[in-house]
Amino acid sequence: MYNYRNYITIDTNIRFGKPVLIGTRISVYDVLSWFANGMSEDEIISDFPELNIDKIRACFAFAADREHKIRVA
Repeated sequence: MYNYRNYITIDTNIRFGKPVLIGTRISVYDVLSWFANGMSEDEIISDFPELNIDKIRACFAFAADREHKIRVA
């Protein structure tokens, strides 16, 4: 699995503890929501140049890992 831990952090002082991309206030939810609403990787990076493909993939890996942990529990 992609090592999302290099890109995502959870800090209670940032966005009320939501998982965010390190060095930004952009949450995993934000990125997933943009995809769900039809934005492409290129459009997201164009709108948010602080992001890149690795950071976007980290969001998917984080979500997949969280989903896996929920199903296992």
